[in-house]
Amino acid sequence: MNFILRFILFCLGLVFAASLAVAVLLLAAFWGLRYGWARLTGQPVTPWVMRFNPRSGFDRFRAAQRPDEPTAADVVSARARGESARSPVALGDVGEVTDVRARPATRGD
Repeated sequence: MNFILRFILFCLGLVFAASLAVAVLLLAAFWGLRYGWARLTGQPVTPWVMRFNPRSGFDRFRAAQRPDEPTAADVVSARARGESARSPVALGDVGEVTDVRARPATRGD
């Protein structure tokens, strides 16, 4: 009984290896046909790569989180027009702060 179980598992392993080899050969044949067709028609042979940039999702998320800051060109053109080109997240003038009062310095003696 032990021999029959081992023989069945061995045969299953051979079937799996053969199917994997057939899949690889089909992929290589398809790749070769694609390469040959591109060479025959004079088109550049493009590699198989990811067609999207996975980083774009993170960039879109981060861009939605914070407002855009002005570029150097925006700052220069605003200064040339005599306007302010501060970042939208910049704090206001110090004179506008109302919840802080200056106290005279005292010694703790």
